[in-house]
Amino acid sequence: MPLVHSFDPPERFVTGTVGEPGHRTFFLQARAVDKVVTVSLEKQQVAVLVERLDELLDELMRVPGNETVIPAITPFDLQDSAPLEQPIVEEFRVGTMALSWDPVDQRVVLEAFPVDTAEPSDEEDDSEPEELLLVRMTGALARAFCSRAQQVVEAGRPDCPFCGNPVDPDGHLCVRANGFRRRQ
Repeated sequence: MPLVHSFDPPERFVTGTVGEPGHRTFFLQARAVDKVVTVSLEKQQVAVLVERLDELLDELMRVPGNETVIPAITPFDLQDSAPLEQPIVEEFRVGTMALSWDPVDQRVVLEAFPVDTAEPSDEEDDSEPEELLLVRMTGALARAFCSRAQQVVEAGRPDCPFCGNPVDPDGHLCVRANGFRRRQ
């Protein structure tokens, strides 16, 4: 039986980072009363989660007869720019995530599973993960999560206008400029 870090609903559910752009570690953090759970993941995982979650919310807004209130933008009272809760203790590194909609409770459901660190075997392994993060949130909280997460992802290094690769503070070797150093 896996250890389930369940938040239904969380008081706070955010993405944050630690470190300088180019060397940041990304985290998902959920809080309810005196319980805080933090898991780490890759920047690209956060970007894809935001994209898929926004698509899910937009689709729910267009469903005929859907009586669930899904805000088109982040409600003012749910905007969150506070730092991650301290101390940051990583429970696990996220490998896969599942995203769904529970029409009965009218909640977005996010499940984050750890990276599979088991040794590969010849036998099929249907074992459960040792732990997982389960967050059930309203459409409004999901929209607020997306807004903040998008800002966190975009706060990294700027992209080169020529090649699209990230530009470090001291510039980068741009392949579209035949290897000449470009500065942003």
